[in-house]
Amino acid sequence: MEKILILDFGGQYNQLIARRVREQNIYAEILPYDRLSADEIRNRQYKGIIFTGGPNSVYEKGAPVCDPKVLYCGIPVLGICYGAQLAAYLCGGTVSPADTGSEYGKTLLHRKAAHKLFEGVPEESICWMSHTDSVSLLPDSFVCLAATENCENAAFADDIRRVYGLQFHPEVTHTEYGKRILSNFLLQICGCSQDWQTEGFVQQTIERYRKELAGKKVLLALSGGVDSSVAAALLHKAVGENLVCVFVDHGLLRKGEGDFVEQTFKAFGLNLIRVNAQERFFYKLAGVTEPERKRKIIGEEFIRVFEEEAKKMGEIDVLAQGTIYPDVIESGRGDSAVIKSHHNVGGLPERMTFSAIAEPLRDLFKDEVRRTGELLGLPKELVWRQPFPGPGLAVRVLGEVTAEKVRLLQEADAIFREEADTLPAEDRPDQYFAVLTDTRSVGVMGDARTYGCTVALRAVVTDDFMTAKPAQIPYEVLEKASVRITNEVPGVSRVVYDITSKPPATVEWE
Repeated sequence: MEKILILDFGGQYNQLIARRVREQNIYAEILPYDRLSADEIRNRQYKGIIFTGGPNSVYEKGAPVCDPKVLYCGIPVLGICYGAQLAAYLCGGTVSPADTGSEYGKTLLHRKAAHKLFEGVPEESICWMSHTDSVSLLPDSFVCLAATENCENAAFADDIRRVYGLQFHPEVTHTEYGKRILSNFLLQICGCSQDWQTEGFVQQTIERYRKELAGKKVLLALSGGVDSSVAAALLHKAVGENLVCVFVDHGLLRKGEGDFVEQTFKAFGLNLIRVNAQERFFYKLAGVTEPERKRKIIGEEFIRVFEEEAKKMGEIDVLAQGTIYPDVIESGRGDSAVIKSHHNVGGLPERMTFSAIAEPLRDLFKDEVRRTGELLGLPKELVWRQPFPGPGLAVRVLGEVTAEKVRLLQEADAIFREEADTLPAEDRPDQYFAVLTDTRSVGVMGDARTYGCTVALRAVVTDDFMTAKPAQIPYEVLEKASVRITNEVPGVSRVVYDITSKPPATVEWE
């Protein structure tokens, strides 16, 4: 199978680059920048290499640098942001701080020269910038392909060395023609034949775990969400009755969700055990307000519950999880900065009694997970459920988590989702939920002054959950949700709507 190598220099869009490559039916493999030498890369016969962005300056002490010979092994290289600066620097160019300050956000891009990398891209378009340094002097034989008002070398190329650079981020949806530029690199410059399919991944994964887990009992951490549900179906195909699904109801689920999960999966014929551990989790979270601490506590407590269940059953030594790519990137990978730790990745304790962890979906994005679920025959209403964080409502209750706060949020969240569900299916946001903030505000109910909680409503549209835009829900829907919440949920006196995109925010508040 043809592969594109993505060398990770610590940026936060790295997994998104891989997703964009896979959208072209081309397999992308992400490795740390220093994992392979140029000879090893050449021997693996990659069709192309992409250098990711990163937070460093090429002149910083300890800045990440790959084997310089990578640029001379005859394989096309595309550098993005820091990756573009590094490629130019290693070829003899000069990188300097921007004279007029950094560029961040949507920026007008002017094409300066015709080139196959920009085929189908108009002379002017919008790109997404996020940088301070830029390439001020191109190496010999390089040509400038595009510029912005403050970046004279926003895109450049050397067809002799087959090295190309983009100061902007083509992988984010904010860059109008980003997908086209990446496609030009993959198809016209690298010559990829688009031979990777989700169907092949499903069969390969089933065969892999059928061999690796032969004769072993597997305990799956089942949350009832899309990811763990697809992981359960995939592993059930591989190990059959040797799979035991443990559903831990930690009391932090959406309204009525615990019963729904139990009824749904027992109907599938899977071996399901429900553990009601609400009091245990609330006790551990008492007094905790820091988001990362919440995640760590929930992650460890999950593992302890699974260990205890495994001990009761005996002969179980493999823990399975529904970890996916966004979980990994947001929990930090290599030199990447941690955005937030996911309880099933960064929240895992160092000491566990399980001998191995199986994560069959670790290399997939959400859309690929849904496609996998459809191929496995899971019902549409389950495959297309909204994403739900592993730590549950603990990260949607800002500040200390208590049973009463969670109950209040469950009611407010149910009302908002009920009203949003009245929209036609094609107009519904990709994710929508309520957040209980730690802000109290003055209100008036009847003739009395109140001092109640503030609930924030969040709804986004996205195709990858790595970037997202606030959903433009009709005002009358938001107003009705607000009226219902303040009237039906005692203790709430104010409702606000979050209109922040990702980036700079994340989809979740914590």
